Amino acid sequence: MKYLLLNGPNLNLLGTREPEVYGSDTLADVEDKCRAWAGELGRELQVFQSNHEGELIEAVHAARGTSDGIVFNPGAFTHTSYALHDAIVAAEVPTVEIHISDVEAREPWRRESRIGPACVRRIFGRGVDGYKWAIRHLHYRTVHPPVARSYGVDANNPDTMGDMRLPDPSRGDGLYPIAVLFHGGGWRRSYARDQMDGIAADLARRGTATWNVEYRRLPPVGGWRDMLADGAAAVDCLRELADEFPLDLERVTTVGHSAGGHVAFFATHDAQIRPARFVALASMLDLELSSRSHLAELVENLLGGERDYLNPLNPVRQVPLGVPTWAVHGTADESVDVAQSRNYVRAAQAAGETAELVEIPGAGHADFLEPNSEAWAEAARIITDPA
Repeated sequence: MKYLLLNGPNLNLLGTREPEVYGSDTLADVEDKCRAWAGELGRELQVFQSNHEGELIEAVHAARGTSDGIVFNPGAFTHTSYALHDAIVAAEVPTVEIHISDVEAREPWRRESRIGPACVRRIFGRGVDGYKWAIRHLHYRTVHPPVARSYGVDANNPDTMGDMRLPDPSRGDGLYPIAVLFHGGGWRRSYARDQMDGIAADLARRGTATWNVEYRRLPPVGGWRDMLADGAAAVDCLRELADEFPLDLERVTTVGHSAGGHVAFFATHDAQIRPARFVALASMLDLELSSRSHLAELVENLLGGERDYLNPLNPVRQVPLGVPTWAVHGTADESVDVAQSRNYVRAAQAAGETAELVEIPGAGHADFLEPNSEAWAEAARIITDPA
């Protein structure tokens, strides 16, 4: 399968153009990295860059019937070009819109995308690594296509959507166990559920249905209320989804990675549907410890100045949860210290909870998002264990 990497105006100046915003990688560096990332997934990658709208339109047209997906950084054309929007629609090639910088944190005009409604995903604010996530998204939506469903009042709100993936029918003779997945990213809008695409597809391959959900992330003050309400609503939506999909609501597992483990904890706690278990992957389960580390700014953003809510929002202070819990963490995690999982399990056990700590020697933070990693293999074993 072949993908097309398109870069628009001024991206030929990468490496010298505002490196404090766009980084030090040149366009050639980016293209080489993207070829390598595609190659790791068994995909070929063609590349094209132009400063001219018409040439980019022609490249999109040419992708019809020749490319299986497009990764497209339209540059400033993002905010103006209805013609590129129409070209993507006409070409009928799945396209991911990608931006290196956090466009939603910059000038207001950069937040508008004319291209976005024609694309299958929009990724921004992750630096050059955003290209990797765009390639991965195209790959996993091909390997195991998801079915998108809304779980919110507003069916058009992209922040209250989820992706359902079912196992092959030959993997079961009735209802499937279901894992509800909550992505991490420090509760920031620049990180989204595409991070969990790979493990969602892998769990479905192993015989467990997956409901990979988005949730509202943080505005300046009080955003945690909406976010945690979304987490519970995403779990409770399984009742409606079970009318459409063969789901066993007696075998629901909530799974969270990083800050998503925090959201998953409260989703498990607050939902009307009672999950059978909670699995935390390299998760932020001790906000007090986080607030004394390099994660302090993230905790401050979560609280939004409401310091009195530190303990009520701190999983380690809110045990027992009431369901069996596994905290799985790598000993080489430089993003979220393994001490967070150790502290949580110690507190849960002291509160009479069934809780188990599983440490993966040498595993890092992102290893749990890699379907071929040893860390994920152990996490998947726990999630899919029928016991």
